[in-house]
Amino acid sequence: MNRRKFVRNLSLGAGAIALSAPSFSQSLFTKKAKKITILHTNDTHSNIDPFPDNHSKFPGMGGVAKRHALIQQIRQEEENVLLLDCGDIFQGTPYFNMFNGVLEMKLMSELGYDAATMGNHDFDIGLEGFKTAKKHANFPFLCSNYNFSETILNGLTQPYKIFQKGGLEIGIFGVGIELAGLVPSEKYDKTKYLDPIHTANSIAKELKNKGCDLIICLSHLGYDYADSSRVSDRKLAKLSTHIDLILGGHTHTFLEKPTVEINQKGQAVLINQVGFAGLYVGRIDIDIQKGMVVRKMEVR
Repeated sequence: MNRRKFVRNLSLGAGAIALSAPSFSQSLFTKKAKKITILHTNDTHSNIDPFPDNHSKFPGMGGVAKRHALIQQIRQEEENVLLLDCGDIFQGTPYFNMFNGVLEMKLMSELGYDAATMGNHDFDIGLEGFKTAKKHANFPFLCSNYNFSETILNGLTQPYKIFQKGGLEIGIFGVGIELAGLVPSEKYDKTKYLDPIHTANSIAKELKNKGCDLIICLSHLGYDYADSSRVSDRKLAKLSTHIDLILGGHTHTFLEKPTVEINQKGQAVLINQVGFAGLYVGRIDIDIQKGMVVRKMEVR
């Protein structure tokens, strides 16, 4: 089944999107992978504790300990799991003010994140602060359109990483939002901002040429905007060529089901985002025999 056909077969049920067959590269059918499980978060914003039990919208939800328990349960059930984050790890609770991002990095390392990208709030303690906190992260930060070559972060991030899971090559890269006008200039210093659409297509093409079966973009661009001139996940998807999944952040969007856009090659690109504060973990199961299921898992 090609990705155009997969759009017609989307069906919603029991809080999940079920696809009748894999929608990605035909090479998936020739591999021996049993199943890939992709877990993702975004905009956790230093929310270490659960929301209070008397919270009007999310009583008792969230919290790193509960997220850890959920992730560990999934890892016990599934063999090939990737855990990813789409930025804005910092800022939002007194924990950030007290520990300057070190606690967040230590906890994400304990949870076993495989990769993350940077959001605008991850610059809130400046490049020096981020560098200090990052020393406690045992996972890479993937930033393809922030050029840090003239800053103290030179060499401390990478544009992409290729993971091998279940016999598949999975290429993952990150793109971030324009910092000028959003973040004080002294916080990002001489960081050069590269066009996210051009950069994403260039990186995705490189990953495809390297033989990746699945290409994932970790985005902190934002889901969509009324101003059509602003770059968003939906705009990126429509103008992309080789991206299969866009996992998003920044706009704190609670998607009830993933969005599907058609790219420049007439193929489907899936976009997903799971709100903020670690209240949910997004889960995408890709099975070359049974298809794909996308769900939003509550952290309770």
